[in-house]
Amino acid sequence: MKKLLGMTCMLSLAVGMVGCGDSTQNTNSAVENTDNAEQANSEVTLKTIEKLGVYFVPSREPEEIIATTEPLKELLKSSLQDEGYDVKNIDIQVGTSYEAVGEALSAGTADIGFIPGGTYVLYDDGADVILTATREGLNKDADEAKAWNDGQPTTSSGQQTNSYRALIIAGPSEKGQELASKVNNGEALSFDDLNSANWSIMSSSSPAGYIYPSLWLKNNYSKSITDLSHAVQSDSYGSAMARLASGQVDVLLTYADARRDYEGKWTSEYARNTSIWEETNVIGVTPAIYNDTISVSKSSEIMDDAFKTALQNAFIKIGQTEEGKSVIAIYSHEGYQVANSADYDNEREAQKLARENN
Repeated sequence: MKKLLGMTCMLSLAVGMVGCGDSTQNTNSAVENTDNAEQANSEVTLKTIEKLGVYFVPSREPEEIIATTEPLKELLKSSLQDEGYDVKNIDIQVGTSYEAVGEALSAGTADIGFIPGGTYVLYDDGADVILTATREGLNKDADEAKAWNDGQPTTSSGQQTNSYRALIIAGPSEKGQELASKVNNGEALSFDDLNSANWSIMSSSSPAGYIYPSLWLKNNYSKSITDLSHAVQSDSYGSAMARLASGQVDVLLTYADARRDYEGKWTSEYARNTSIWEETNVIGVTPAIYNDTISVSKSSEIMDDAFKTALQNAFIKIGQTEEGKSVIAIYSHEGYQVANSADYDNEREAQKLARENN
């Protein structure tokens, strides 16, 4: 009995020691795993960028732009850190002109530029477009003019878009209705039809009020706005709409869809009895006019493909936050989409045409 009791005690002790041994081993393994994880994290190093120069065009007062975009510094630093970059300093400047920002990108004194599509095209030898700004889209965006003429208001699509159209709109005058009737019946307008109308145009530097409609005339009739016999320049879209409502002009050039902005005035200030949607018709739709860009310098020493991708991701992320939206609203931007140089080919063609006409 004593021998049996002794053997039992020894067996219990052995089992207990084995149990203690397993516990110690598991604890050591957990510590080793933690150490390995910390070591792995410490090996992920951020690429350091000492200074990032961001330039804005002076479309608003420089002081207002500087004050509004100040939060962009920390937003961009934080977003780029998520992309693997530690940016020490972000320098925001406003160029003295649109051209000055284009020159800064070409020279490499600016790394990033918030510039219109037209400025990008002028300086694309020294700049790469990486993003296009987005804006509120419309429920109508067809190439075919009569698709816009259902008598119903143009409304928001609820989607973001990276471009907008210019429209050629005929008014309630007898000639305006004559042109609209042909379009809505599926008949093609001749240049003689168009040339018989009185036109309201904007200044020759206006994309929607001159340049792109001139491109539309070239593509469809091998003509330009300068070939129109009866064209008068309006000083604003408001005065152009007033002339259309009064019958002083039969056709006007404007952005899509300017009628939304003048729907109320059409029956109040312009004293029309029927809605603008029933009394006006689209008789021409231009190719897409792409929105403003975020472009980067080809001469910048810090700009490579990896960093361009990081910037694209960072700005898209910024545009999805409320704080970010309040910053980019200074340029009426609502967000960003990845851009390609070919997106701006229509802009290149339009500028070429403008140079030829001048």
